Amino acid sequence: MGKRRMYSIDFQKKKGFICDMDGVIYHGNQILPGVPEFIQWLNEEKKSYLFLTNNSGSTPRELQQKLARMGLDVPEEHFYTSALATAAFLKSQAPGCSVYALGEAGLLNALYDADITMNDIDPDYVVIGESQNYSLNTITKAINLVLGGAKLIGANSDVSAPGEESTVPACGALVAPIEMATGTKAYFCGKPNPLMMRTGLRLLKCHSEDAVMVGDRMDTDVISGLESGMSTVLVLSGISTPETMKTFSYRPSMILDGVGDIVRAAKGEV
Repeated sequence: MGKRRMYSIDFQKKKGFICDMDGVIYHGNQILPGVPEFIQWLNEEKKSYLFLTNNSGSTPRELQQKLARMGLDVPEEHFYTSALATAAFLKSQAPGCSVYALGEAGLLNALYDADITMNDIDPDYVVIGESQNYSLNTITKAINLVLGGAKLIGANSDVSAPGEESTVPACGALVAPIEMATGTKAYFCGKPNPLMMRTGLRLLKCHSEDAVMVGDRMDTDVISGLESGMSTVLVLSGISTPETMKTFSYRPSMILDGVGDIVRAAKGEV
């Protein structure tokens, strides 16, 4: 389909790249076109890069191993998740606090590593991430703990995510029933929270004007890059489409079909 230009980004001059994963690097367990070439280009050009995902389910090591199974060699230090952002936020707000958490290994490990303990009786916080154990019983427990005074935290505000063959509900959708039943609004730690973006830039050792945010969502990726002062690339390999893009009052710097187009644009081939 070719490149859809808003204005040109000189990718060669950019020093750092923050990339979403779901819908940008893969769908489920399927690598997306152009991704191997993109990662090879980042390494060859000695760009700083970080895969920054709102999915809280996996640890950085699990994400590294997932890409390895797809034939991509990306060291563990190149990953940062909303689970890590959530644990860092709670540690800064209330060191040694306790939580009732619904989530997978990525979230639970991050919380344990931040010296946060699990408590299903009278926790300081209820923390919700993507979870295979989400049920009427667990959500009822969460609702009553929040009604009892626990503060409500969501790992991220995404309401959906691209699966291998279909769209799947994400953290924001799982938190919504708790918000509705308790009248309490959750605080979300993942994108577009600027705390997560500042951490990403700090890990890259890069100023915002020298960095690019690459993602497939207008409501998390593009807005987070825009509000952090970064150039933004919307790729059409995931959630957002040219039609849904029109509903937002802001625009990305560039719209591309996929990350492979970044390499072609950098080489002047498109």
